[in-house]
Amino acid sequence: MKKCLTLLMCAVLISFTSCQFSENIYVNEDGSGTVKFSMDASEMMDVLEQLGENAADEMGKAVDSTIVFKDFLVKYKDSISKLSLEEQEKVKAMEDYTLHMVMDPHEKKMFFDIETDFDNANELRDMYKAMNNFNSLKGDETASDNLPLSPFSSMGNEGSTLVSYSYNGKVFKRNVEIIDVEKHQKSLDSIDKSALMLGSSKYVVNYHFPKPIKSFSKEGAMYSEDRKTVTYTVGFIAMLKDPEILNFEVVLED
Repeated sequence: MKKCLTLLMCAVLISFTSCQFSENIYVNEDGSGTVKFSMDASEMMDVLEQLGENAADEMGKAVDSTIVFKDFLVKYKDSISKLSLEEQEKVKAMEDYTLHMVMDPHEKKMFFDIETDFDNANELRDMYKAMNNFNSLKGDETASDNLPLSPFSSMGNEGSTLVSYSYNGKVFKRNVEIIDVEKHQKSLDSIDKSALMLGSSKYVVNYHFPKPIKSFSKEGAMYSEDRKTVTYTVGFIAMLKDPEILNFEVVLED
């Protein structure tokens, strides 16, 4: 129980600590691939030291934990069955995901990543939706007690935007559309309160392709030596306020 409380405290503190969020997509020749969202919250380790002796004791040992949601659904099926049907669907939508968490107080490292495979880029839209739905779970405390905490709720904009992707073997597109203006405005009001604390946080896009990149529609991108990987960085707060700044097009060489 103490460990759970400490992890809960970690999830809360993430919202008030500078982090780096990364969106990593690996595209294969046939259009399938892997997507991974990562969050480096290592700066939070300094904050944990200030929580007191109990927190220090709980965080004294390094943690390297992996949750395979497919196995999780089987292990906690009884608890999940107590959730509403709507929230059961939100949990089940994460079936093909894997969550990895590392916390090492001695090395001052803390990072999380969640990943899944896809058959084509169009499926990535549903993946983003599933993550946002999982972040918004509000089930009965007893039934949801076994649900893993999702640090990615810090990414914000849950339900107010629609992120979609497309790839035809030549051109890869990422598009963000604000679909609920009122909900987006509420998230902006919340952002203004935490802007100073999250001001230095970054959102980094890393895309890996089977062919060299001919062009990227945004200025300031960086490329790997073989030009098969492009990296593009924006401010985290700027991305939350204007998610459309991450609308772009990648054209591959023939």
